[in-house]
Amino acid sequence: MLLSCGIMAQNIFKAKVLNDQTKAMIKGATAYIPDLKISAAADTNGVITIPNIPNGKFEIEISFVGFARSEKVYSFPMQHPDQPIEISLGLATGELAEVTVQTTRTNQNLRDIPTRIEALPLEELDEKSTMRPGDIKMLLGETTGIHVQQTSAVSGNASFRIQGLDSRYTQLLQDGMPLYAGFSGNLSLLQVSPLDLRQVEFIKGSNSTLYGGGAIAGLVNLISKVPEKEPELTFLLNETTAKGSDASGFYSQKWKHIGTTIFGSYNYNGAFDPSGKGFSAIPLTNRFTINPKIFLYLDEENSGWFGVNTTYENRLGGDMQVISGNADNIHQYFESNKTFRFSTQLSFTHKIDDESKINFKNTIGYFDRQLGEPGFDFKGKQLSSFSEFNYVRNGEKVSWVAGANLITDHFSAQPPQKGLSYSQTTMGAFVQNTYKATNWFSIESGIRLDDNTPAPSKPSSGLFFLPRVNTLFKITDHLTSRIGGGLGYKMPTLFNDESEQDGYQHIQPLNIGNTQAEQSYGLNGDLNYRSAFGDEAFINVNQLFFSTRVDRPLVLQNNAFINAPGHLLSKGAETNIKLVMDELAFYLGYTYTDTKQYFNGLTKTQPLTPKNQFSFDSTYEIEGSFRFGAESFYTGPQLLSDGSTGKGYITFGLLVQKMWKHLDIFVNAENLTDQRQTKWGSIYTGSITNPDFKDIYGPLDGVVINAGIRIKLLY
Repeated sequence: MLLSCGIMAQNIFKAKVLNDQTKAMIKGATAYIPDLKISAAADTNGVITIPNIPNGKFEIEISFVGFARSEKVYSFPMQHPDQPIEISLGLATGELAEVTVQTTRTNQNLRDIPTRIEALPLEELDEKSTMRPGDIKMLLGETTGIHVQQTSAVSGNASFRIQGLDSRYTQLLQDGMPLYAGFSGNLSLLQVSPLDLRQVEFIKGSNSTLYGGGAIAGLVNLISKVPEKEPELTFLLNETTAKGSDASGFYSQKWKHIGTTIFGSYNYNGAFDPSGKGFSAIPLTNRFTINPKIFLYLDEENSGWFGVNTTYENRLGGDMQVISGNADNIHQYFESNKTFRFSTQLSFTHKIDDESKINFKNTIGYFDRQLGEPGFDFKGKQLSSFSEFNYVRNGEKVSWVAGANLITDHFSAQPPQKGLSYSQTTMGAFVQNTYKATNWFSIESGIRLDDNTPAPSKPSSGLFFLPRVNTLFKITDHLTSRIGGGLGYKMPTLFNDESEQDGYQHIQPLNIGNTQAEQSYGLNGDLNYRSAFGDEAFINVNQLFFSTRVDRPLVLQNNAFINAPGHLLSKGAETNIKLVMDELAFYLGYTYTDTKQYFNGLTKTQPLTPKNQFSFDSTYEIEGSFRFGAESFYTGPQLLSDGSTGKGYITFGLLVQKMWKHLDIFVNAENLTDQRQTKWGSIYTGSITNPDFKDIYGPLDGVVINAGIRIKLLY
């Protein structure tokens, strides 16, 4: 027995660790084997050696400060134990980091996927969570190519638009599931906290092949935190000068066969009117959220999780006297939103072998919203579900994703708007192939077939065939290009920005059988250059061009939604430049968007779509100790619905954060130039008793400073 054990323990692991960009040795790298609790550092030649490893499979973690960690399972004995393995580490900051994305189902590295995906990793979300802990409005609004559009002057309701297209053309997912669709999507970005997220992934342009109708402009996938090897217990407390308070907590722990995450938050905001004009720029808000999840690790082949998402919110905006309980014959206007969201999520994965697995996921959602205005109440309940079964195979050269899903959506409106009720069912099947033809060329192609009931009118009826193709060219070690395109569609629906602005007060029922589905054709291409300077600096430049055409878009005419006689065309470009020099990072973003309506032979610029947007961000950070950031945003003039033009404006912000092992303190200031639309003219016509609000294209809340602490008891 002693001799047997001695023989089993003679395996040796040798590795050379290289800088992914410069190919230089990383002499300070370390390796760690968690199961054996042994570690080793690289010698003066940059070689890591770990002796006395028993036979079997072991995960080995390779790490060095400033570089992304490598985690890989190795089998012992190895075929060539005397030859060191070459392991490349990418820089741990920005787009040069090793980022694994989930939205394409294949869980591949961001660099190797032909589909153009942008990812905000945990490090960047950590910074955003100190700027606005209560929601993801700022997180999305500061992303190039995404424009947050406020849909209510007094209630703070907002939607987001990708590449100049309305919010109804974008899918918002959580962990790959459509929790926020239809009626339940209107307040979604204001009810999601970034503290619960570990990554956010964006795909701009048509992505209907995997996710079905609605992903015409693109999709945003919010990926929740999962239990890690080390437990986490974090609390965040925040106060704002705009009468806001936030308290949230997150706990996660992983044991051998079970794990859990629990997120809870309470968000409060008093009614806030910085202009003194008598209407709330920020409504009186009370929101409670609790999201518990259970993770099961049954064995090496089977794992899954089950979660619950619960949110209750009571929001009251409008005349400040009404909000304070002092309504009279003149001060009567208000907008109230009471919402209750409850959903379950289930995911199960069975690993067939090292390359293939099957997945099942399901979500069932219930959403109840009551919207009130003087003399009018709109009440509706939505019951929706999403179920999907898919098969994934990741080969060295070829990867496959195939599956089918079922989506149901039942909305019930109460009188007097009972005619707005509807039910819809979508059955879909899809297949996607990723083929790495050579080291410099990969292609990803897919098709999807959807059947919708009830069906829209001709020409497509309820059956839609959706192909998509994306290609990746690795032109040099520093220069890559992605080109792709696909078809998409959107079933007729009442839930969009125009309905929100109207408060559903005058909207007429929609007859799906007499209305055609919107169909789209999208194309995009980019060039990406990245290069490192030594071991501590790099630059990344990305230039994107896009074009999307939507045929027969739904437009509101005489309070009824009809198909416009023509098409909508959105085209433009995005430029992103990131420069990192040791502790300093600079980011510059520019978006050019030209969206036009071609109806009845006439051409018109789409309202509320700024052509030019700039963003600049600079950060100085000593990892784990200190962070200072400064940012500026320019939003260009934009056409308004009444034919006038909203002026362009520039905002500035500052962030200071001090970090210790178990405590962070932060102070953040937004809109230091106090840019407010109320400074440039009245935001309504008519009387204060019965106001008719104009388009909101600029900030209303002015200068807002928030400060808080983050307590990390386990981390």
